[in-house]
Amino acid sequence: HLPFPFTQHARSRNYVSESDVCKLESVPLDFGDYHPLKPITVTESKTKKMSRKGSTSSTSSSSSSSMMDPLSSVLDGTDPLSLFAAAADPLTTDGVRKKRDKDDSSALGSDFEQWSSKRGEILARYTTTEKLSINLYMGSEKGKATTSGSAVSEKVRTRLEELDDLEEGSQKELLNLTQQDYMNRIEELNQSLKDAWSSDQKVKALKIVIQCSKLLSDTTVIQFYPSKFVLITDILDTFGKLVYERILSMCMDNRVSLSDNFSPETVNDTAKETCLNWFFKIASIRELIPRFYVEAAILKCNKFLSKTGISECLPRLTSVIRGIGDPLVAVYARAYLCRVGMEVAPQLKESLNKNFFDFLLTFKQIHGDTVQNQLVVQCVEIPLYLTLYSPAIDWILQCIAYRAPEILLTEMMERCKKLGNNALLLNSIMSAFRAEFIAARSMDFIGMIKECDESGFPKHLLFRSLGLNLALADPPENDHLQILNEAWKVITKLKNPQDYINCAEVWVEYTCRHFTKREVNTVLADVIKHMTPDRAFEDAYPQLQSIIQKVITYINDFSLLFSVEKFLPFLDMFQKESVRVEVCKCIMESFINALTLEDEKRLLAALINGFIKMVSFGRDFEQQLSFYVEARSMFCNLEPVLVQLIHSVNQLAMETRKVMRGNHSRKTAAFVRACVAFCFITIPSLSSIFTRLNLYLHSGQVALANQCLSQADAFFKAAVSLVPEVPKMISIDGKMRPSDAFLLEFLCNFFSTLLVVPDHPEQGVLFLVRGLLNVIQDYTWEDNSDDKVRIYTNVLHLLSAMTQETYIYHVDKVDSNDTLYGGDSKFLAEISKLCETVIAQILDHLKTLGKEETLKRQSQLALYFFNTILAHGDLRNNKLNQLSVNLWNLAQKHGFADTKTMVKTLEYIKRRSKQPDMSHFTDLALRLPLQSRT
Repeated sequence: HLPFPFTQHARSRNYVSESDVCKLESVPLDFGDYHPLKPITVTESKTKKMSRKGSTSSTSSSSSSSMMDPLSSVLDGTDPLSLFAAAADPLTTDGVRKKRDKDDSSALGSDFEQWSSKRGEILARYTTTEKLSINLYMGSEKGKATTSGSAVSEKVRTRLEELDDLEEGSQKELLNLTQQDYMNRIEELNQSLKDAWSSDQKVKALKIVIQCSKLLSDTTVIQFYPSKFVLITDILDTFGKLVYERILSMCMDNRVSLSDNFSPETVNDTAKETCLNWFFKIASIRELIPRFYVEAAILKCNKFLSKTGISECLPRLTSVIRGIGDPLVAVYARAYLCRVGMEVAPQLKESLNKNFFDFLLTFKQIHGDTVQNQLVVQCVEIPLYLTLYSPAIDWILQCIAYRAPEILLTEMMERCKKLGNNALLLNSIMSAFRAEFIAARSMDFIGMIKECDESGFPKHLLFRSLGLNLALADPPENDHLQILNEAWKVITKLKNPQDYINCAEVWVEYTCRHFTKREVNTVLADVIKHMTPDRAFEDAYPQLQSIIQKVITYINDFSLLFSVEKFLPFLDMFQKESVRVEVCKCIMESFINALTLEDEKRLLAALINGFIKMVSFGRDFEQQLSFYVEARSMFCNLEPVLVQLIHSVNQLAMETRKVMRGNHSRKTAAFVRACVAFCFITIPSLSSIFTRLNLYLHSGQVALANQCLSQADAFFKAAVSLVPEVPKMISIDGKMRPSDAFLLEFLCNFFSTLLVVPDHPEQGVLFLVRGLLNVIQDYTWEDNSDDKVRIYTNVLHLLSAMTQETYIYHVDKVDSNDTLYGGDSKFLAEISKLCETVIAQILDHLKTLGKEETLKRQSQLALYFFNTILAHGDLRNNKLNQLSVNLWNLAQKHGFADTKTMVKTLEYIKRRSKQPDMSHFTDLALRLPLQSRT
């Protein structure tokens, strides 16, 4: 029992004023000396004559240092970096855009698999349990005043000093991070980059990108490197997009901005100068790896400077990678360059090929002392190490192979042979090129696979890759049997059951596709032989299901399938009941025509519903209802039709009330009651329980809107009575899914309706709410579910709204409880008792979550309950105030609270404290500490 009732201290609400407060407010913006559309004025330097306009990037004060600016000589053309400017087209002030000739070869088609589709697989595959670290040198953050008249050379010097400050500032080293901690930190850096950019701290943004790029030179936990590459290059991609869009936004005249299809001649001086400034800043980065990655990230920006800028930069950056000593770091750098190259200039194939051929020339480094010593220190075997190269090589080869001629595959195969048929490269080649090309050379690839060294990369993986191609394309007919024999000789010798089944699953399809039931029977027998010992099949149900699916796809004659001797023994391996049922269903469904009985019903129902929607008797509503009654009798076995009829009748009731008024009011009421009765007697015949629940609720709302209060009550009572029958699992699109989320959604909708439902004079105060709470209390919830408490919290929202003098919404011509009771103290007391009961249930549940494995759930629910009190409670009450503080502390107690959420919540409270009658929020904010997680 709580020492105070919640609703006695529910916050009194003025919904109109609250709505006004939430509206957007117009505020004047002070841009100071900078505005993106303002003409740029630059003060000339006293030491250099300037012919260029000043940069529009963020300004800094002039440095007092007398040191020579290494970039200042660009102004007279003597600096080596002036090559950037020399490569750019002459600056023009012509604002007229010229239409660029479209080059079909410069666009990637939908047949190109994007990098985004590979991210998840890489992050899931390349994991580690070892502790990770992040070393960041984020500079000393020296404060510098900004002067609008700073000369360009001074600005350049200042920015260069800021970049130098990276190596002189404070070091931030995060040690002993788990993989998830590491990923969270990288995501925080990504957000910091966006925040810095949005607040116009461009140098800070560049610092973040540089420091993140440096992390790609670290291979101390080498098996995590591919995932690290994915995470870091996400940040680089963000940076590249921000810079490009920033410059693109500057390419404006008074009327229009450039589209993405523009030529350098249409780019104004300011945008070009800013673009050059970015390249100059990046060129001053001292370390090779960050300098390479950051420039590659903004490769697309070359479009602003020159038509040939990208085609000139790609070979240069390709050569730059030769300076990276670690072969793993180098191959991922090449992969990134190929990625950005394909995004901006996929037609420039020569650089793609050069990257791959350069990699082949350095491939021998993998077996050198430096790499081998590194692997010894990290206790990593060479086969595992070689798999780390796969994502990068696969990507490079995918770029090369995209719409490439068949002759290129021949060249790749020859180069692979010169390297001794390296298995890693051979596997990537088979993964990259078109299946038709691979299938046509199947015997050549088998010959190369035989000659591969088994120690570095298992041959069975090569045969699996070959099998994947042969599932998509047919080899020469004369080679069919020899290919199967050669592959199966290797597969059947595999001792590890998982290795075996991964290969067998692929080659079963080839066997079914090209051979008779005799060969299929042989393959199934071999699978049974390998997977039965030690019940290995229990760990391979997905692969075994895939094999069944392939067999029944190609053997579509029922009698022929069951004449395969080993088919039934193969089914015996499915000993887990749920899997066995799924497999049997799959078999049965495959031998029923495309239009099964259910399919036919679904199709017919769709056609009938389409017809029903088209039938209209105009203002003759009684005839319309008679039509629906007749349709129900004719199609009583088609549930989708019954659902449509209920919706149609509800819609008819609403239209009738709207049209027929005045003298016809009694007749209208009788007709509406007939519509309501139609729905009430039809809903129970439906099989789907959530369809019934939602239709009871919807029909009750229609009845309420038509002032049929007793009928509305009947619908709502039926819904309350049906809730205990909700099963734990329901079928959604043929698959079983937990029902909790659907029940939670329905109950929340129900609560919203119950606010305006007036109490029945013979049933007592809040009869429906009490009945629903009893049902919720008795319902058997899952042990690991918090939905019951979330529902109780939503009940508090409802009860708080019921205590208001005027409810937030009403039903036209229906007196809700705010009118019936008029704030009667007995009514409020009844609500208070319900609140006490509900809050006690919530707090008891929070106590049960005090175990280590449920602390995160406890934190989330505590914050959820805190927000409920914040929104609906009167926190001027000391006890309620103290409860909110306790919940806040509980949410943070064990370090599971999301820091950003807590910070934003506290900021909201501080903002609320400045509103009228909310000064007590100031004291509350002081009592809500933010606990650090580090």
